[in-house]
Amino acid sequence: MKTILFSLPGNEVLTELLATKMKAEVGQATMRKFPDGESYTRILSEVKDKCVVLVCTLHEPDEKLLPLYFLSHTAKSLGATCTCLIAPYLAYMRQDKVFNEGEGITSGFFGKLISGFADSMTTVDPHLHRISALSEVYHIPNKVIRAADAISDWIKENVEYPVLIGPDSESEQWVSEVAKNANAPFTVLQKVRHGDRDVEVSVPDVEKYKNATPVLVDDIISTARTMIETVQHLKMAGMKPPICVGIHAVFSGNAYQDLLDSGVQKIVTCNTIPHPSNAIDLSDILAKEVKELMPHI
Repeated sequence: MKTILFSLPGNEVLTELLATKMKAEVGQATMRKFPDGESYTRILSEVKDKCVVLVCTLHEPDEKLLPLYFLSHTAKSLGATCTCLIAPYLAYMRQDKVFNEGEGITSGFFGKLISGFADSMTTVDPHLHRISALSEVYHIPNKVIRAADAISDWIKENVEYPVLIGPDSESEQWVSEVAKNANAPFTVLQKVRHGDRDVEVSVPDVEKYKNATPVLVDDIISTARTMIETVQHLKMAGMKPPICVGIHAVFSGNAYQDLLDSGVQKIVTCNTIPHPSNAIDLSDILAKEVKELMPHI
């Protein structure tokens, strides 16, 4: 079965990388808005009897969802065998329970919506907090890709004498995995409470790591407040300016500039959301996993 990839606006670079590695063609489509704000979609390439792969990372998802929905259904109406979604960043995963009366569990609603028009989905490190597996929310074949190995490889190749830093105890499991694969030590900031409003944050064994390059690792960098606070703690401990590594470059508002201004050495992210900080390419593993998922559709 032949494969054809379509890029939703903003995903062109990743789509070209994936097409090369999947030995697939890149389809042409027109997507725009009518003067009244409604979406227009037209597929210009032949899709009959082909597997259509839709590449659309879902940060700022509300504007993207309807064109994606129309593109998938249009492909099916033109004879596509299947439509597979690659969404490197997956939105609407945080509202996984009712926190306040009157709320809906939007992660479930969003999952039902996507499952209604895509035959499979591949994503990278979604925010699974109270959800043990993506299949609890998405009732289509799906694959969750972990970026830890790619991040570890980047650290090994680019950072001399790194020490990975976790901002709190909750980050220890994630940071320890990346550190193990990078053959690097890691430590976790410790909070010492002296009173209700007096909390000291310290770096354990700081003397041991004085000459090391601190590497802060997190999955989603949104407001960047946690990283900025961690940078300040490292400064107070007398450590070198850190390198900040994130998977998903959400960077809401001025977060990216604020983090740069906090005194970091460098900010690096994976290419799940297009951003100038993208330096870790996940297209190899994305292409491999999508191809392996196709026979199960």
